[in-house]
Amino acid sequence: MLVLVAAGYLIYHSFGGVTSPPPLPGCKAGSGVQAVDLDPEQAEVAATIAGVAARHRLPRQAVTIALAAALQESKLRNLDYGDRDSVGIFQQRPSEGWGSAIQLQDPVYAATKFYTALATVHGYTAMPVYQAAQAVQHSADGSAYQQWTAIARQLTSAFTGKSPHDVSCWYTPAGKANLAEVKRQIGQTFGPAGQKAVVVRITTDRSGPEKRSTAVLHVRPAAGWTVASWLVAHAQAYHLSQVRYAGFSWNAANGSMGWQRESKPTSPSGKTGIVAG
Repeated sequence: MLVLVAAGYLIYHSFGGVTSPPPLPGCKAGSGVQAVDLDPEQAEVAATIAGVAARHRLPRQAVTIALAAALQESKLRNLDYGDRDSVGIFQQRPSEGWGSAIQLQDPVYAATKFYTALATVHGYTAMPVYQAAQAVQHSADGSAYQQWTAIARQLTSAFTGKSPHDVSCWYTPAGKANLAEVKRQIGQTFGPAGQKAVVVRITTDRSGPEKRSTAVLHVRPAAGWTVASWLVAHAQAYHLSQVRYAGFSWNAANGSMGWQRESKPTSPSGKTGIVAG
């Protein structure tokens, strides 16, 4: 018995100082059992598809069609391979005139090309999603897009802000936020800042006890949650640890809990813009 007690004591103290590894990065759109689980790359792609649509002021139905196509073609992944010369999130083919392979592996470019083709489809907003997607993609089996309609609609609701604060991601923050790259990529996705643009202007601020440098994005209200969701989806890529908007805050370290309502805005900028840092 003494030997067993001593062994137990040693085992307990040997592992007592071991901490659990941090959870793997992940994302979700929605809440509860109905939430759609995504990995960070899938969330980035979905956010980009919604962001490009916001830039061109396209209806939510266009986003649903694009998401259904991307779910079928790549599972929302930016692939550098595919059938024959197909690449990218929509598996578009350079040989079919979509652009070069390098261009098509830029999700902003690929989404823009998809929407440009969709705009030529007469009455696409009234079509079944799979028919509109097929009219753009010309796939061997156009009916395959139908299986993704429900998930595409749910993702559209979350990433376009129809369901506010519905996109959340989590990872263990490390390093300083790359705000310069955030600003550059925001411009690539949502277009140049301006009075009639999605993002009116971007300023800088210092917030929190540490007076950490943050970017404040003053946005068109109709697209506010689309931009906020884009920031959360790209948080790991640009080392963002917090995003605040419209009285809610998201934190990377406990992002699995979703957005939390703030008892009071933590800075004046948070009342009129999206604060990210």
